[in-house]
Amino acid sequence: MAIEHYDLIIIGTGAGGGTLIHALAPTGKRILILERGPFFPQEKDNWNARAVFTDGKYTAHETWIDKNGQPFHPGIHYYVGGNTKVYGAALLRMRPQDFEELRHHGGISPAWPLSYEQMEPYYTKAEHLYEVHGKHGIDPTEGPASADYAFPPVSHEPRIQQLSDDLKTIGLRPFHLPLGVRLNEKNRDFSKCIRCSTCDGFPCLVHAKSDAEMICVRPALEHSNVTLLTECFVTHLQTDASGRTVKIVHARRNGLNEQYSADTVVVSCGAINSAALLLRSANDRHPNGLANSSDVVGRHYMCHNNSAFMAISKEKNPTVFQKTLALNDFYFGGSEWEYPMGHIQMLGKTDGEILKGNAPKFVPQFILDAVARHAIDFWLCSEDLPDPNNRLLINKQNQIILQYTPNNQEGHKRLTAKLKGLLKDIGCHDHLFSRSVYMNKRIPIAGTAHQCGTVRFGLDPKSSALDINCKAHDLDNLYVIDGSFFPSSSAVNPGLTIMANALRVADYLKQVL
Repeated sequence: MAIEHYDLIIIGTGAGGGTLIHALAPTGKRILILERGPFFPQEKDNWNARAVFTDGKYTAHETWIDKNGQPFHPGIHYYVGGNTKVYGAALLRMRPQDFEELRHHGGISPAWPLSYEQMEPYYTKAEHLYEVHGKHGIDPTEGPASADYAFPPVSHEPRIQQLSDDLKTIGLRPFHLPLGVRLNEKNRDFSKCIRCSTCDGFPCLVHAKSDAEMICVRPALEHSNVTLLTECFVTHLQTDASGRTVKIVHARRNGLNEQYSADTVVVSCGAINSAALLLRSANDRHPNGLANSSDVVGRHYMCHNNSAFMAISKEKNPTVFQKTLALNDFYFGGSEWEYPMGHIQMLGKTDGEILKGNAPKFVPQFILDAVARHAIDFWLCSEDLPDPNNRLLINKQNQIILQYTPNNQEGHKRLTAKLKGLLKDIGCHDHLFSRSVYMNKRIPIAGTAHQCGTVRFGLDPKSSALDINCKAHDLDNLYVIDGSFFPSSSAVNPGLTIMANALRVADYLKQVL
């Protein structure tokens, strides 16, 4: 059979691939999108804590292997829109210093081959595209912005406003967390978002989250030149005899093997699966995997030092939409500690059903419900450093082996201690409780939401896999557009940087196409 040829093939529809699709759809070029998952089912269980967290109904049913040879189930989702379907939609810029070499207690965070100033226009474009609600100038560590957000900050409910006021009273500078939610607080009758308690970590039943499917992929499909194939797993990429060009994309769909070709091929499967695809595509010209003459593909995996904590408020916390506040006062350290600690933001509100998944069986439900009514929930995020030994490999069964050892943990411990030291001042009892059920008890090895760094970009082909435009050094028509390209992880959610970079590379690809 003749292999159908396209101008461009994009593999994956998440924060990177989905954004790229949106930017390139108006070019008129024939674009084929290959997504290994289906559309996310729109059903009542979208907002069911037991189904989402305890039962893991929507996570991928596959098994990976850890560094000790033990199997585990990754917290990963294969749907149109990728992991943005269940992300918390916190869309923050990296700090200008994050693009520079930064010294941590545990080592050096390397500089990027481009600056914050070069990325800044695309941050603004991404914020506007994803309808981010926020306000520039109130985060004390953020860099300059060429334009403010197109939408105002999401307002605090009374208990979170009190928390903000208490933090300001003791000299800290809390700010409204930038959020990608399709909310109209001035006219709630015309708001897609209803400010429910099931946003952070849940899929949105009413399609009001600014995820890659709703913001980018669906609008792109209105263009007749764009074709989407779902439940299409790309098995490997085949090059021509020279090894310089991806000639055929091999995929499996509906139990059948299929082949496609394009002038340009973009891989955007997420940092883990993009690297896995390149490794599975090894051939005589690329014996260590495609685009891997530098031996960095699969290496330098990062996922942040993350913790979810619950404080117990002395007064009830009736907040419904809780994820509206953040704190960066300790991002770069302080007077008593010269190294960076990290970022604090709110989590979605705990309820009794969420607690049940992490509590001893003998604890009565009414006790869990009472605790939940007083809970205030925090997410702490600190930078982990790129280590070549933190990597993924592929075994003979094409199974992913994820070798990860946490590093640079002292700053995260101190950030946790900082939060604990604030509890009395914010009207809480003096103890923090782990809320690891948020990640289904899977931090860090299976907590893949912040995955990055496995196909890093750089100026030197000997130490990087991609050039500054995210094109493979070793090939002429292969690009990788997702969190893989990060040389370092910073200490904020990677989503907005992935989106902004996709828009940046899209401008370059428009010239190439």
